[in-house]
Amino acid sequence: MVRLFVDGLTVIDFSCLHPERGLLGESWLLDVELEGSLDDQGMVLDFGEIKRYVKQTVDEGFDHRLLVPIRHAATEFQGKDQRCDVSFRCSSGWEIRHSSPASATCLIDSDEITPESLAQAIAERLQPGLPDNVARVTISLHTEARDGACFHVSHGLKHHKGNCQRIAHGHRSFIEIFQNGKRAPALEAEWARLWRDIYIGTRADLAEKSEKNGTVYCRFSYRSGQGRFELELPAERCYLVDCDSTVENLARHVLERLRADHPNADFKVRLFEGVGKGAIAE
Repeated sequence: MVRLFVDGLTVIDFSCLHPERGLLGESWLLDVELEGSLDDQGMVLDFGEIKRYVKQTVDEGFDHRLLVPIRHAATEFQGKDQRCDVSFRCSSGWEIRHSSPASATCLIDSDEITPESLAQAIAERLQPGLPDNVARVTISLHTEARDGACFHVSHGLKHHKGNCQRIAHGHRSFIEIFQNGKRAPALEAEWARLWRDIYIGTRADLAEKSEKNGTVYCRFSYRSGQGRFELELPAERCYLVDCDSTVENLARHVLERLRADHPNADFKVRLFEGVGKGAIAE
């Protein structure tokens, strides 16, 4: 048997329900190995076919979705009429409720969303579509290896024509701030703390604020091209903006806040959305 590998084949941007951290945005790089015998071309499988098949499967089944650990004791879910309603209780007692078209969620047969549990789910989805000479597919998932101020963010873009319209998808992102031409690590760390495990919601989509058992909750609701979306989570994990939460708007938002706090300084903001992409405001 011979093994082929493709490192960094794609990035999965998603949100998941975490027992301690609540709604958690993530960006995981995907590496794949295929083990099998050689075909009549002397290959296990053509690299182009590997990349196309894996990326299509991941994009359609896992990317830009809310990943739900259905084996966790505090997970409740119900599917009906092409919709999925999810309720999740964190270890702190906080509740998170999510209602959407079924295509915006992904139910993972595990008690926690980890690189290992998601990798297994992806491998199981991939294997049936591989040629007979491929005996095994192995998926590895990992975060981007880089230094800097990092934060986990979830959001939804109501006006987006693609899957970004889903109300609870997310990213693991970095922020770079230049003050008078030089990196400002203290300001970067300040924004990373502010947006740690955050949901950035558009104020116009905030349907209701309510209190349950001493916790204030925000409920966001909107209808977009894929259907009706609702999300309820603790207010202290929400950050409200008066615009769609695109990376372009958020970079400009950070820049405006910095200019207001430091009127005599010149700033440039490089805000990432997941791995290797983002927006610059200056």
